[in-house]
Amino acid sequence: MLEASSDLPDNVAALQAMIALQNEKLSIFEAEIKERDFRIEKLQHQLAGLRRHRFGARSEALDQLELTLEEEEIARAVEPPVAEDVSDTSSDTPKGKPKRKPLPDHLPRNDEILSPGSQCSACGGVLKTLGEDITEELEYIPGRFVVNRIIRPRMACCCCEAICQSPLPSRPIEKGRPGPGLLAHVLVNKYADHLPLYRQSQIFEREGVDLDRSTLADWVGKSAALLEPLADAIQRHVLSGQAIFADDTPVKLLSPGAGKTKTARLWAYVRDERPWASEAPPAAFYRFSRDRKGEQPTEHLKDYTGWMHADGYSGFNELYRSGRVHEVACMAHIRRKFVDVFKSQGSVIAEEAIKRIAALYGIEKEVRGQSPEYRAAIRQEKAKPLLDDLEHWLSDQLPKISGKSELAKAIRYALTRIKKLRPYIDHGILEIDNNSAERSMRCVALGRKNYLFMGSEGGGKSAAIAYTLIETAKLNGVDPQAWLTDTLARIADHKITRIDELLPWRYAASAA
Repeated sequence: MLEASSDLPDNVAALQAMIALQNEKLSIFEAEIKERDFRIEKLQHQLAGLRRHRFGARSEALDQLELTLEEEEIARAVEPPVAEDVSDTSSDTPKGKPKRKPLPDHLPRNDEILSPGSQCSACGGVLKTLGEDITEELEYIPGRFVVNRIIRPRMACCCCEAICQSPLPSRPIEKGRPGPGLLAHVLVNKYADHLPLYRQSQIFEREGVDLDRSTLADWVGKSAALLEPLADAIQRHVLSGQAIFADDTPVKLLSPGAGKTKTARLWAYVRDERPWASEAPPAAFYRFSRDRKGEQPTEHLKDYTGWMHADGYSGFNELYRSGRVHEVACMAHIRRKFVDVFKSQGSVIAEEAIKRIAALYGIEKEVRGQSPEYRAAIRQEKAKPLLDDLEHWLSDQLPKISGKSELAKAIRYALTRIKKLRPYIDHGILEIDNNSAERSMRCVALGRKNYLFMGSEGGGKSAAIAYTLIETAKLNGVDPQAWLTDTLARIADHKITRIDELLPWRYAASAA
């Protein structure tokens, strides 16, 4: 600070030098204070974000070993069976394969008799009964278990002694016990209601049915493999749209041998044309990948041409450079950054930005469900002036604030992304944000809190298939369990060339 007046020199030059030195010190002090203020602001912003995203003092303690085995066994279920060594007679049950336990006697039995008839198909003689084969199938009807008994009498001809018996009908899992309703119940419990298989096993045990976790994992893997052609059909439907929504989210993938996890990704691609009164059914398909490299979405969308709503992820740039896919930015991402700043700092500029964005969303509420032509006309008349004004106003605010502040970062991000958002003004088939894809990720976000990680790439693929089917059914207002029950009962005998007949919106139409 400045010296006391009694110590000041009488020489003018010396006084000027002293004042210059003090001014230099003041400049240093001001720079240090400014840097501290910026650091405090940044820490406050981070702290506010952590407080908002924290859902309680403790996270639920889960059984890590059970979850690890569960995901590994789902992946193993879709692998081709290993040929058994017939020379090994040391054990009746292959190592690692769960033993089949008898179905509880207290469960009600429904008998279905498949008779070959009363006459021999070879000579027309009268058939007499020799015995019968009984195949028991454990089925689940919402709220209770039942056992379906498929009874197939073995008949012998009185004339030619030929043996006749009806063939066993096709079932979802060959030589397996679960009925289609039970398989659908397990899939929906795990991927829609986020119940890990070991918890389901405990629930079933309380109902008097002993189903091991490893058995359920085998059923999930085999069901996903059986339903994969249907998931592929949904993917083709999504990619035939004029505009799609894309997003990805991290999931943990178990690293073999290391006992640790690494970050993998689940990608979601959504087609939803209901906002512009299209009759095309909404649908979502998911893909799993071991990393987030740009080659992943490039491979997923190699057959797609059209618009894509997405965030600013640079991995999509190769798609945009190809000229086949045209980028549409997301206003929700822009708004979110201003909301974060306002909640942590109470910034007046951030509050004003939020209000201006709200006016744009008000116009979207007005045109929702209208034709593309009407939507484009109203946006040109009402939304374009507001968007132009928002862009100019943000440009004017930027020089007035610290360039290192969180608010400045939010403004720079907004100015960059608004340029990519402008196509929605001119095209009525586009949306102001990417919320359709964001909503499709809620099921994954909730699920990963319970199962924590994927056991392997195969388990990730099974999860992607299950999410594709269940979320598409929900988008179409179809009960996933009812639809999957019907589909699993039919798909084994259904021609692959007519797989589209099993899509959820076809099921809804036939049910109606």
